[in-house]
Amino acid sequence: MERSADVLLADGSTAHLRQIRPEDAPAIVEFHSRMSDRTRYLRYFSPYPRIPERDLQRFVNVDHVDREAFVTVTDDKITSVGRYERLGPDSPEAEVAFVVEDALQGRGIGSVLLEHLADAAREHGITRFVAEVLPQNSGMLRVFADTGYQVQRQYADGVVHLSFPIAPTEKSREVQESREHLTEARSIARLLAPRSIAIYGASATGHGIGAAMLGNLRDGGYTGAIVPVHPTAERVAGLQAYRTATEAPTPIDLALIAVPAETVAEAGADAARAGAGGLVVISANFDKNKTKVLVERTRAAGLRVIGPSSFGIANTDAEVRLNATMSPRLPTAGRVGFFSQSGALGVALLAEADRRGLGLSSFVSAGSRADVSGNDLLQYWQDDPGTDVVLLYLETFGNPRKFARLARRMSRIKPVVAVASAARQLSEEGEAGDLPGPDAHAVTALFARSGVIRVDTVQELFDVGMLLAHQPLPSGRRVAVVGNSSALAELAVVACRANGLTLAEGYPHDAGPDATAHTLADALADAAVDERVDALVAVCAPPVPGQLSDEDADFATALASVALAGEKPTVATLVFGKAPPRVPVYPSVEESVRALAKVINYAEWLRRPPGVLPELTGVDVAAAEAAETAEDLLAAYGISVAPSTLATSEQEAVAAAKDLGYPVALKAAGGGLRHRIDLGAVRLALSDKHGVRDAYRDLSASFGPDVLVQTMVPPGVACVVELVEDPAFGPVIGFGLGGVASELLGDLAWRAAPLTDRAAEALVDEPRAAPLLHGYRGSTPVDRAALIDLLLRVGRLADEHPRVRSLTLNPVLARPDGFSVLHAAVEFGDAGVRPDTGPRRLRSA
Repeated sequence: MERSADVLLADGSTAHLRQIRPEDAPAIVEFHSRMSDRTRYLRYFSPYPRIPERDLQRFVNVDHVDREAFVTVTDDKITSVGRYERLGPDSPEAEVAFVVEDALQGRGIGSVLLEHLADAAREHGITRFVAEVLPQNSGMLRVFADTGYQVQRQYADGVVHLSFPIAPTEKSREVQESREHLTEARSIARLLAPRSIAIYGASATGHGIGAAMLGNLRDGGYTGAIVPVHPTAERVAGLQAYRTATEAPTPIDLALIAVPAETVAEAGADAARAGAGGLVVISANFDKNKTKVLVERTRAAGLRVIGPSSFGIANTDAEVRLNATMSPRLPTAGRVGFFSQSGALGVALLAEADRRGLGLSSFVSAGSRADVSGNDLLQYWQDDPGTDVVLLYLETFGNPRKFARLARRMSRIKPVVAVASAARQLSEEGEAGDLPGPDAHAVTALFARSGVIRVDTVQELFDVGMLLAHQPLPSGRRVAVVGNSSALAELAVVACRANGLTLAEGYPHDAGPDATAHTLADALADAAVDERVDALVAVCAPPVPGQLSDEDADFATALASVALAGEKPTVATLVFGKAPPRVPVYPSVEESVRALAKVINYAEWLRRPPGVLPELTGVDVAAAEAAETAEDLLAAYGISVAPSTLATSEQEAVAAAKDLGYPVALKAAGGGLRHRIDLGAVRLALSDKHGVRDAYRDLSASFGPDVLVQTMVPPGVACVVELVEDPAFGPVIGFGLGGVASELLGDLAWRAAPLTDRAAEALVDEPRAAPLLHGYRGSTPVDRAALIDLLLRVGRLADEHPRVRSLTLNPVLARPDGFSVLHAAVEFGDAGVRPDTGPRRLRSA
């Protein structure tokens, strides 16, 4: 298996990590020559001024099983080497060591190498690493100590001996995710706060996209240096131009590229030589191959890429004032971070944000999203002190599993609002479109578990964003409706009920059509301090012409006096006049209530403690790995399936019934017939061989000779549990009630695996037919806790065994005293590599 990856370093720069090759010998010698005497001594415990030919050949020729070595490469130069060597044939231990070029030490390369070495070693049966480190090599000792592994240390003969198991632990995963967060956030910070910008493609005539962006950058008040790069012109837009960025008197932090697609790579290489940390590629017309080449070359030079087909980036911080977009105005400063995948919608999105007075902290248009994605921006905005709310316009997910993880963490800190199509477009490759089950169930699971406020349109994105940006979060679901129109108030009441909100006691309050602005302000203020109220909906109709003075009819000011006081969240429908700044005002009552309901649901999610992954007894992971049948697989996770035997003749059916013990059930075994009692494919409670014979004759005549004989279990409510492994998103667990009607309506709830206790509880309660489980119309409620435990076990099985491509338990009979699984079907496949698992790596272009 060839192993390679682009990785991020601690300073936000990139490097390419790959296996060592025999042809690397000259580069290894050159790398060795660049090491300081101290670095060579700390690595080899001796001066080791040159590498003997025999050692060199051993270094570069490894079998990638018992001996493995990785190198990192930047600008075609090897900058580090990490290796392990097994301690004897079939030994579970291997010695690990690595060395990093002096200039790059302290940038986290050692920890990245260790992650990839441990991942490769585990695949070949190595469970433990050992290392020998000189005591004065504090940097290397720190690398091992900070891994999250249980490192044992022993000092002997002037050397520190280290030993540690390399199986992932909660602590090691936590450390890895923390490093991932730090490096990705820093890589974006370098792009959004550049001290100098080189612009490629700005014409000397002032025409074209490049020239427009240069003008926007300068007119926006950018505080850094602007360096036009032009092949012939001496000056561009009144600024000194340079043939290459390296000729400029200042180092370059960022490059804006608006040249033809075939010359973008050349411009990127020039920017890299000038010290740039990233590219914003406005240029379009990139096919998949051109995009791949661009990203590979750029990352190999240590840079990140926004685009191609990007609309640009913006940062409203007064110390930066970066308007590197095609919009003529720098967005109004505020505390909302905005990510858009669409380049074409960029101008419209920024114009709408400005029109509504949303106020942005930063804006990034990813365009084709060849490298930088929404996940990177989530990492950056999480710690950005200037951002309180995040808006995402998403067309596809590059790594949905990672998005769910990041968004779940981010949503606990800052609200995230995302508009994403429900058309099952989880990844740009379209793999998720082949998932079985109801439309868009993986998208639904993704958002439901992450705490993201999902909206369906750009208008809703701004509706919710305005409310979050300028109003406090509600403390409950009780809504007061206050206004001067009984008709509008009644519409608001209906909208509240339709969105699952509770009308506060004593409301709606109708101030009357002749109410003055002062009267309405008093009514709103009273509602804002009413302990029975959690949020306000204000509805204002225009007064009768000539009835009120201009001051008495100034409802906008009255509304602002309450809405901006910060007591309780307030939304308004003002059907006349101009909306007051920073007040969430909507054209219709339905839109205002819909936005409020989204925020109330988010606040409710936020108040609930996050779920935990509970400890499960009776789990045998090794037995599950060896399982070849659904029954054996489930048994390894403490789930039993009611015994059954396949019979192909009357005699076999009678013998099977005798072995299983009466009473038994007979079911047609073909296709999806085995639980279709409505089609006559099931015979129940057969108490003797005569009944079995008669039932077999009937079933075989109608459905064929294959019949399943199964032990009878007590009756219950039929349920279905499904596991689907999506190539892009990972395992998803579905739960619903059985029966043709539920199948027809697609009444299954979905969550991503592994399931927390709260996710499992939500699965049981979420299907529309769930009341049948809880004592509907006088029936006895089923054992809800037992169903939750079943889902937790299936969720853990899904997470721990990628080779399980799908699993169906149908039917599961739920009863007051537990449940019985009557049938299970499993599909095994290649375990593969799941997204967002394993050592850190940037996703492929």
